[in-house]
Amino acid sequence: MPDTSQFTVPGLTLEDGHRVGQALQLRLHALNDLQLTLKHVHWNVVGPHFIGVHEMLDPQIDAVRAMVDTTAERMATLGVAPVGTPGHLVASRSWDDYALLRDDTTAHLAALDLVYTGVIEDHRSVIGLTDDLDLVTQDMLIGQVAQLELFQWFVRAHLESTSGRLSNAGATRETEAARVASKPARRTAKKAVKKSSR
Repeated sequence: MPDTSQFTVPGLTLEDGHRVGQALQLRLHALNDLQLTLKHVHWNVVGPHFIGVHEMLDPQIDAVRAMVDTTAERMATLGVAPVGTPGHLVASRSWDDYALLRDDTTAHLAALDLVYTGVIEDHRSVIGLTDDLDLVTQDMLIGQVAQLELFQWFVRAHLESTSGRLSNAGATRETEAARVASKPARRTAKKAVKKSSR
């Protein structure tokens, strides 16, 4: 549990202010993890659409880094010391490390879609917690979710068919999402090789 001060923001009880601040700790870890994961994908994505995905991720990384800072500063304002150390993140998180290394754009984006889903769903849970307690924190989280959902849409646009189906639909793990989404692309590539070799 993060250290707490003997103060919080005006209008909240000490207990409520610290409760909200402590709820933000996992959001801080999730955002720190997300910005590192996005950078990891940025470095390891390969394939024909490399440059578009590589460059698409830079503004997302910058925005998520800004969310990290805003979240940590809100915690401190509420009287709760934010913990940003890697060891605390790993010990506290409920999710596994991102599973892919060098892989094609479709595989990484399919896995990244699941990462975004997890972060957004957990953010929405804390929004619910703040509903009756702290509308300022809620407003911050709502703004973050709006940006995260936009970034997920950018990712999903690469995975969506013209019928509106996502190529990673039904996958629950990153490696599964990558494998399922990459199948159609790999089949098409094999057919193209066969045709060109005739």
